[in-house]
Parts: sequence; C-alpha cells; structure tokens
Amino acid sequence: MAEKADKYTYRVTWSEEDNEHVGLCAEFPSLSWLAASPEAALKGIRKLVWKVVADMAANGEQVPEPFATKHFSGKFMVRVPPEVHRQLAMEAAEARVSLNRLASAKLSQ
Repeated sequence: MAEKADKYTYRVTWSEEDNEHVGLCAEFPSLSWLAASPEAALKGIRKLVWKVVADMAANGEQVPEPFATKHFSGKFMVRVPPEVHRQLAMEAAEARVSLNRLASAKLSQ
C-alpha cells in the first residue's frame, strides 16, 4: 500500500489563515497537513495518506486510484446554456472545425 500512496498527487501551498504551509492530496480532498515548512507539510500529508490508505484497505474499503495511474478516456460531457452552445457552434463553423475540436482547443489554453 505504501507504493500506491507514493503515486498520489501532492501539493503544498501557503495558508494565510493558519499562517503555515498546508500539504494537500488531490485524491483525498478532505485531508490536509499543516506545518511550519513546505518540506514538513509534504512529509506530513504523505504520511497521513499512507495511514488512511492502509486503514481503508484493512477495512475492505475502496481505495482511490491515483490520478497518475488512472485511465482517462478523453471524453466527458459538459452542459452549457443554449446561447453558449449556439455561439460556439457558429464559431466552429466559421473556423471550419468541429465543435469538439473548438472546445478542446479552448480548454487547452
């Protein structure tokens, strides 16, 4: 389980409210770790995630798959107001590209 915990997505940022660095894990958004230094915040969140993953596995719970190893299809659906859909369709037609290509280009910017 420790190997899986090493593949999660970690980030350290500053918390003005707490006046400390905060370690975060994208796959476990409810977890955080406060520390005086960025290094300590990263070490703390990694250790906390390792403990949570071990606990979940021991209890037979589904452990989140790391984003780094998860397969993504490249497809997702998004709903927009009809006016936005119309505007994007016109923009795609004027650019002589598909609506999917236009949306992908805009999302990639």
